[in-house]
Parts: sequence; structure tokens; C-alpha cells
Amino acid sequence: MLVYVICYGAGMLFASSAHYYLSGAALLFAALWLYGGDCRKSGNLLDLKALFSLFFVGGQGISCLKLSRLQTDWASMTWLCFFGAVVCFRLACDLVGKKLSSGREAAKEGQSGERSVQAEPGFAVLGNGEQGNRYDVWIFRAVILLTALSLAAFLLEAAILGYVPFLVRGVPHAYSYFHISGVHYVTVSCVLVPSMAVLWWFYTGGFRGEKRNKRKTALVCGAVLAALAIPILCVSRFQLIFGVILAVLIFMVVTGNKKLRYLVMAAAALVPLYVVLTIARSHDVEYLNGIFEMKNSRMPIFITQPYMYIANNYDNFNCLVEQLPEHSMGLKGMFPLWALTGLKFLVPELVNWPLYTTKEELTTVTLFYDAYYDFGILGVMGFGALLGAAARFLTWKTRPGKNPAWYLLYSQAALYFMLSFFTTWYSNPTTWFYFAVTLAFAIWCDERKNIFWRFYLWYQKK
Repeated sequence: MLVYVICYGAGMLFASSAHYYLSGAALLFAALWLYGGDCRKSGNLLDLKALFSLFFVGGQGISCLKLSRLQTDWASMTWLCFFGAVVCFRLACDLVGKKLSSGREAAKEGQSGERSVQAEPGFAVLGNGEQGNRYDVWIFRAVILLTALSLAAFLLEAAILGYVPFLVRGVPHAYSYFHISGVHYVTVSCVLVPSMAVLWWFYTGGFRGEKRNKRKTALVCGAVLAALAIPILCVSRFQLIFGVILAVLIFMVVTGNKKLRYLVMAAAALVPLYVVLTIARSHDVEYLNGIFEMKNSRMPIFITQPYMYIANNYDNFNCLVEQLPEHSMGLKGMFPLWALTGLKFLVPELVNWPLYTTKEELTTVTLFYDAYYDFGILGVMGFGALLGAAARFLTWKTRPGKNPAWYLLYSQAALYFMLSFFTTWYSNPTTWFYFAVTLAFAIWCDERKNIFWRFYLWYQKK
């Protein structure tokens, strides 16, 4: 943390004197330092504290390079918010970790001779648990059911709206209008299917496949292809990336693999699809360069587009800090409640909050945008602490022998922290819908709570 504090102070001083490259370099070094230290301590390349530090601080460093004319010097409050978010996240993560460790030690002392719980999640082996011999059955059914529901929702939207975005040309935002309220949540839930398929693969023996037959393997492969086809047909680059990267993350979490080549390989495989979907969205190079307003007009688009998708989010936060007239006192961040309950249609005032950004087309923001919108710097620091505590608790709960839904939830959290520079994940109703699907998946896999299985057993006895 001392290195981070020094680098952060240096980054602020360099930025104030317009030495933007040095400012960015200082923060990028701090991000790598924090990530390396956390990974060495935990022995896990996907440690949640490490991922958040790397991507949020690293994204800030990239933004500090100021390669676009849209970017301006940040207000002092912006710098304080970003610093407070990281410090509170890491402190809360450490404090909760110590609390859980002390509770675990107390339990060990009171249960002498019994097998104790591991100090850190043993990601290298899937535990069977009390009903591990049936996890593969319920995961397989969940994969097929979720794919069927998602595909039915997609076909319903296509039938009602009368078009499929991938087949439309000359309409840059056709994908934005491909949306029926309530139904679209089910459509995009397909992104969880590849991850569930990875779990099924390992619960049926992995590469050995002791418990796997050809018919089920073909059905699961077909479900994965259908799940990946839906975001392509919706021309949703983000949903496609989300689904693929989440599946890779859960593979790494389950196996305990310490190599990041799988993420690199997945990212490389997504590049051609990303280009195709960009063309399908009618976003040509001239259109994008006109929006990004790079200082170097000859910079290639494959550099400017990812740069602006990371960097401008921090500048949008700075716009919020400088332009927000008053805080929403929690109403902005509770948008998922207004959306999922339908209150946004009954009381539109609950969701009619202006968005402060550098440009109308660039609407992505950081993880802490709504936290500041609601309560200012106190909201940012409190939200950072809450996320840090949740990250440590989730790490503690994800262990062999536990419900496989914990692996899915951990991988989602890892992806949200990796994209902490991109959007306000936890005030996004889609995120909470994914959490609801994951909860349903957890109950579905637990035969003691699965009402369908209990009804079947009752019927058999009768």
C-alpha cells in the first residue's frame, strides 16, 4: 500500500504539471505492483482483491495518458474518490479476511479431531460434497433449460419487433432497440450457459469423462453454440465477450490453473468476431474516429477504440463530479429495484436522472459512478468497502464440496472487477438478474431445496 500511495501522489503531481505520460506510467506501475503482491500472497492469479486493484487502478493509469482531446485535467475530488475507493476496498477485504480466519481458528479449536475447512479456497479440485454424484445431472438440466428459455425469449423478441439486428444494415443503433422490457433479461441470460457447461464438463470427469455420454455431450455443445449465437444475432459485442470470458474464468477457477494464456487465447479468438459485429453495427472507422477525437488522428482504430472504452469512463466520472448539482440520496443506485419491479413505468421520476459525460455517444462509466451520484465521496468509499468485504467473503465460501453455484458467482465477481472501469455493475438490473439466475441455479443443484426433485420423490413414495 505504501508503494501505491507514493505512486498515486506522483501521478497527481505529474498530471497537474501536464506530464501525462509520466502520470499514467506511475499509476500503471502501482496497479501491477498491487496485483503482483496480492497474487503472491494468495497464490491465485484470479484473486478478487488483486483483479480489482489491477484493472481499476490500471484503467485510471491508461486514462491519465490523455490521448484524446475529450479528456481534461481532473478535479481534486475526482482524484480523492478514486484513491478512497481503492483504499477502502482493500482495507475492508483484509479486515473481513482476518475476521473469517479468526472464526475458522476458533472452530478448529472446538472441533479437535475433525477435518477443518481450508484457509483459502482449494480451486484445484472440485469437491463432490454430500450429493456430488448428482451435481452433473442437475447442471446438465440447467444448461438445457436456460438455453431453451433464452432462445424462446430471443425468438419472441424477433417476432414482435420484426427484425434481427445482425441482418439489419445502415442502422448504427439497431441493437439498442432490440429490446422488450422484461423479456430481454431472459434473452441475455444465455451468457451464463457456457460457464455452466464448463462446470458440467468437470463434474462429469473433465478430460477423462468417466460420467459423460455422447448424447449429453452433443446436447451441451449444441446449447453452448446456441447461447453464443444469440449475442451475435443481437450484435451485442459485450454479451459475447461476457459469455466467453466468463467461461474461461470459471475454467481457471475450477482447475486452479496458474497460467493466464487461456484468457489471452480467448481474447485473440474474439477479435475477428468483434470486428464482424462492429461492421454489422454500421460503425466504420471514420465514424468512430470522429467520436473519439484522438490527438493523433493517424492512430489505428484497433488502439483508439479499446483505449477510449477504458479511458473515457474516468473522464465521465470527472464530468459528474464537476457538473452534478445535487446528490440523489440513493435513488440513482436503486435503479435495479425500480426496473425489475416495474416501478419505473409507474413513477418515471425515479429513473429520470441526467447522465454527465464528455460526449453523448460515450455513455460508459466506472463502477463508482452511481455511488458518487447518490452520496458523493462518502458513497464511493462506503461502496468500495462493501465490495471489498463481499469479495473476501465470496473467496472464503468458494471451496471444494460446496454448491457449484459458488464457482459461477466467484467467476462473475472476477469479471465484474476486471471490467470495473466499464460500467456501474451493481446498479445495473441485468447484473442482478444474473445473480437471480445464479441463485436459482444454486437451489436447482441442491436436491434438499429443489422443489421439483422433492415433488418427484414424494410422487415416487406415493
